[in-house]
This record gives sequence, C-alpha cells and structure tokens, in this order.
Amino acid sequence: MTAQPVVVRRARAREAAEIAWLAALTFPLACPPGTPVPTMAAHVAQHLTPGHFARWSTSPEHVLLVAESPTGAGDTGGPVGYALLVRGEPSGTKELAVLRAAVGPGPYVELSKIYVHPDHLGTGTAGRILSEATDEARRLAPGSPLWLGTNGENARAQAFYRRHGFDVVGRRTYDVGGVQHDDVVMLQSPAG
Repeated sequence: MTAQPVVVRRARAREAAEIAWLAALTFPLACPPGTPVPTMAAHVAQHLTPGHFARWSTSPEHVLLVAESPTGAGDTGGPVGYALLVRGEPSGTKELAVLRAAVGPGPYVELSKIYVHPDHLGTGTAGRILSEATDEARRLAPGSPLWLGTNGENARAQAFYRRHGFDVVGRRTYDVGGVQHDDVVMLQSPAG
C-alpha cells in the first residue's frame, strides 16, 4: 500500500469515545486466532472504555497519542490509530522480573497499546505512531527503557517491533477476558 499522510499528536479527552471505538475495532486483530468473541468483548468492555481513554489523555503518568488522516475526499478525518505509553513499573510480576533482569531497576515506560485501523495497515501509519511514541517516551521518563508485551503468536507484530529496535527479552502471561495468553516481552535498544 502507498504511504498515507497522518498527523500524530497527543489525544484530547473529548476524543475518548472515538478512540474507544477504534480500540474495539482493532483489539481483536492482535488476539490469537480462535480467541472467542465474547472473551475479546469482555476485555474491551473492561479495559478500553471512553472513560479509560479520557483519564489516560490527562494523566501525568500516561501519554495517549492519536493518528489522524488529513480530511480529504471521502475521509472523515477521524482517528486511524493510537498508542498509549505508561510510566512506572509493570503490575505483573513476570514483566517486572524480566525488565529488572534485562536493564535493572525502573522506572520503565511501557508501550501499552498501539493499534491502527485495518484500512491503514501497511501504509506506514503504525511506524509513524511508533516513532512519535518513542520520542514521547523519552520525554515522559528520560533515560527509562521502553518495553512492550505482544502475543507470542503474533509474528507480524513482533517483526514490526524488531524493525523498530525491539528485541524479545522474556515472556509473560496476559489476561484477555479471563483467558490467559502467552506473550513475549520486548525491549527497545537505547539506539532504537
């Protein structure tokens, strides 16, 4: 696909419903094949609500980014992707142990979420969001390592992250609607 221009910026609280809609659309794309729809829906309903996105957009411990296409013919100009950064130590003991073993004590910055509308996959939008997220992570917690967790079966996502300087440093278990999934923990090298 041809690269499409997007603008990546910090999200505003008033955009929370639009971003939550995009989250509900895109979250299932990252789940392993065969994940039951009710399981994914339960996760979205519990963790990806407009209220969550509104809080994240104003929290000093988070950076919520949104990508939007410039309005053009047939384009609504709404969000086409988003990312969420979280400053601090992970809540999961496995992630925390992996990060401490790989880089020492925190704080850390987690790339908690990065999703792109299906119509924008393969257009460079995700790379543009990740580039801006990396810059924002450095501002959020200077000198802190940037890490993420992604499904162990999602080879496409892992290849994308590797192209952007991330390496697998361990594993974790991630709960999606009460179902445990095997994830890899990836860490961006300082030059990433």
